[in-house]
Amino acid sequence: MTHENNSNSKHEKKEENNTANTASTITEEKTETESENQAGGRYNLRRRKDQGDGKTVELEQKTETETLLRTKPPTASAIKTTDLEFGGRVGVFFLMFLLPVAVLALLILCGQKDASLQSFPLELPALESLWDCQVFGIVLLWLLFQAVLSLLPVGKVLSQSHDSLCFYALLLTAVAVGVAMYQEVDLSYIHAHFLQFYTSALLIVTLLSIYLFIRSRWASEDELAPGGNSGYIIYDFFMGRELNPRIKNLDIKFFCEMRPGLMGWVLINFVMLQAEMKHQNLENPSPAMLLVNIFQLLWVVDGFWHEEKLLTMMDIVYDGFGFMLTFGDLAFVPFTFTCQAYYLVSHPNELSAFWIITLIIMNGVGYYIFRKANSQKFAFRKNPSDPAVSHLKTIPTATGESLIVSGLWGWVRHPNYLGDIIMGLAWSLPCGFNHLIPYFYLIYLITLLVHRNARDEHQCRKKYGSAWDEYCKAVPFRIFPGIY
Repeated sequence: MTHENNSNSKHEKKEENNTANTASTITEEKTETESENQAGGRYNLRRRKDQGDGKTVELEQKTETETLLRTKPPTASAIKTTDLEFGGRVGVFFLMFLLPVAVLALLILCGQKDASLQSFPLELPALESLWDCQVFGIVLLWLLFQAVLSLLPVGKVLSQSHDSLCFYALLLTAVAVGVAMYQEVDLSYIHAHFLQFYTSALLIVTLLSIYLFIRSRWASEDELAPGGNSGYIIYDFFMGRELNPRIKNLDIKFFCEMRPGLMGWVLINFVMLQAEMKHQNLENPSPAMLLVNIFQLLWVVDGFWHEEKLLTMMDIVYDGFGFMLTFGDLAFVPFTFTCQAYYLVSHPNELSAFWIITLIIMNGVGYYIFRKANSQKFAFRKNPSDPAVSHLKTIPTATGESLIVSGLWGWVRHPNYLGDIIMGLAWSLPCGFNHLIPYFYLIYLITLLVHRNARDEHQCRKKYGSAWDEYCKAVPFRIFPGIY
């Protein structure tokens, strides 16, 4: 089985549909459309009616373990969401309120001296301390700065309207931060007003989601998302009605998926490093803080370097852009994936040389498994005859597709999941064992991936029948060798 865990933050959560010509791969639990443009092998991010032959495009859902040997030109169908997710209308109603509150509780715990879960009920800060107009202005400037960088004509062409600039934008952002430090700007201001930055981001998420929902009323049918048009207002507001809403040349979803949240994650981590030195009176960052910063920076840089793979994510090709993705991109990722660094500012943890070396090896092993597995997958998808993957053994199915059963994909069914979890553990261990809060990301990740695996198993067994049973015998373990 194969999977590409892109840098979005968020981990991919659904089925992929690989529509690359003569492609062959085992895909992840999200819808993937990697159609090549006739003019130059570019990726199309939305279903378009004009593909040169006058035919329309249709998104097909495939599960995570599919290998497509041949594809047919997609065709369009009417958009009507009938399969409601997340508990339907009632479920998404509660999620819209519980998710922001849960993130706020996490941040309050990380900032307290006593970060124990037993400290509930929390001592909530005064409402006036959660808002600051200056902070709100800074967040808006950050979004504007990243939007300007995204429109610069630099980078390789990814689609008819997208240039790959994330990696270059990260470098330019680093230069801007360096200039700010040279001008003696106190970056620890972000740490001191962290809750206010979160509430400002939450307000922007809410306003943007309302704008997206209103503008979707005028979207044409081919611009609507398969998963966010049920006819129920609350559900569609949460899931998003429009697939890839645009303002001129700016694809709002693509921008939010990659730019402000992920770069904000890296920036916030660096800010926490500065804050730790200031609060703990250190001349240099602690080894624990350095490891967290370096490990997570590597993950983000890897995602930016392989930016084009984001275009195959279900977030891009299937999900509408509504409150769910807006909150995930602009609030959940930058303010929860930084919880280890935020925690270390107030809860320093000394690491011995043994632990430092162990954690470096652990993260290195996890990254190798993660990247090697995903590279095998994409190489096999693009060209099964590639010498790098042509030796891989496969099991044919009645659908004409094949299931990879050798290499890393013959070790466990989801080696990329395993690599990601190992890295997540390496990110959390520098915080020590005094509290559970720094392990929030790891717990979230394991829960997500185990649930995703269960969904995939169900779908694949229905589709492949006896071939799937044969595959499970050949590769008995799902994620953890010898355990699960």
